[in-house]
Amino acid sequence: MAKSKLRPNGTSRRRWPVYLILAALVLAGLALFYRAEITGYASAGSSYAARIGCSCRFVGGRSLEDCKKDRLAGMELVTLTEDAAAKSVTARFPLVASDTATYREGYGCVLQEWRD
Repeated sequence: MAKSKLRPNGTSRRRWPVYLILAALVLAGLALFYRAEITGYASAGSSYAARIGCSCRFVGGRSLEDCKKDRLAGMELVTLTEDAAAKSVTARFPLVASDTATYREGYGCVLQEWRD
């Protein structure tokens, strides 16, 4: 005789997928509700990180790995990459924002124009 998957009180043992789906729906709803704020903070953070990373790398002459130490608390998700030939640093906040700052002689590091 096959064992029943129902507990004595009549409930199923496998409710965790339902709770996981509900949690994902709640997080998706919150992300949509706060989309403008998330995008704004991510854009400001990536712009700041690109500008500071570029200045550190091409004005200060430090390595990009050393420049990553200068990030503010809360900016752990922002990644920095450099293009040595173009003398630029790109900062990315995953799936939300990306900005590039380029070193220009006489001006320092300048952010690229924002496009809507």
